[in-house]
Amino acid sequence: MLAHASNRGAAKSSEREIPNVSEVIDGTTLDRPRRGDGPLRLMAVHAHPDDESSKGAATMAKYVADGVEVLVVTCTGGERGDILNPAMDRPEIKADIGKVREAEMAAAREILGVRQRWLGFVDSGFPEGDPLPPLPEGCFALEPLETAAEPLVRAVRDFRPHVMLTYDEKGGYPHPDHVKCHEVSVEAFEAAGDPERYPEAGEPWQPLKLYYHMTFSKDRILALHTAMEKAGLESPYADWLKRFEDGDDSRATWEVTTRVECADYFETRDRALLAHATQIDPNGFWFVVPMDVQREAWPTEDYHLARSLVDTEVPEDDLFAGIREKVHL
Repeated sequence: MLAHASNRGAAKSSEREIPNVSEVIDGTTLDRPRRGDGPLRLMAVHAHPDDESSKGAATMAKYVADGVEVLVVTCTGGERGDILNPAMDRPEIKADIGKVREAEMAAAREILGVRQRWLGFVDSGFPEGDPLPPLPEGCFALEPLETAAEPLVRAVRDFRPHVMLTYDEKGGYPHPDHVKCHEVSVEAFEAAGDPERYPEAGEPWQPLKLYYHMTFSKDRILALHTAMEKAGLESPYADWLKRFEDGDDSRATWEVTTRVECADYFETRDRALLAHATQIDPNGFWFVVPMDVQREAWPTEDYHLARSLVDTEVPEDDLFAGIREKVHL
């Protein structure tokens, strides 16, 4: 049984202990009527528009189909993102990239069937060069933690998720906005249930589980690579595996605790990806592996359970394991 999962690299509150599950569910710590009845709720916190479609999109579509309420929170507008699809690399699009990406996000959320909320921060861009250039003034990554976390705490208290999804302490990959997304997500998970923290951000609500995306684990990449070779097709993952072998991959290494079967929603995921036309080349990397190969080789999306306030047994096959039994539906 797991009641408090590994939390390496995550921010911790030194001022309090998070209330136990029975207190949270019964509402006894909040001194108000319980509002836990009704559908299960899932919140996915992402750095930029398109991240929600490349990480956990099939999972979200599956849960939407099962009647779960799903909210995507997007921290920035992606204003400093490069145009990665040559067909969209046009002056008029570059001139108004923020508006274009906003429209792309609207299309993607319709495809996935999710709600979505912008936090309103400015994209930090991905610094490149040696030495790395400084981040631009006023960007998301440079915001003080409490300033950056307050609107997310407000969103948590408003939507009242039972489960939150975010990135690990290295951001999944070391983009400064992804790292900041991790920091604010952990802060919001820790603080949203405490009435003494962020008192102006709404009535307290304590999420029960926090997960990290494990989309690009070595095991998954190896399985897809092997399946492509077995099918007599050229794998797009050879260089990636070499980086793993050489120790050049900077991603954090976490145990996969939770695998959600969602192969039936891979096509929905891909349609949502394609909605982000400035970021996704339909002839590019994302679509090299045939759908039947993907479904057979790796039919799940995978997560690490970073924090749990409910008893659960790992490995899991459901993000709401340990919660369904506690929440009156």
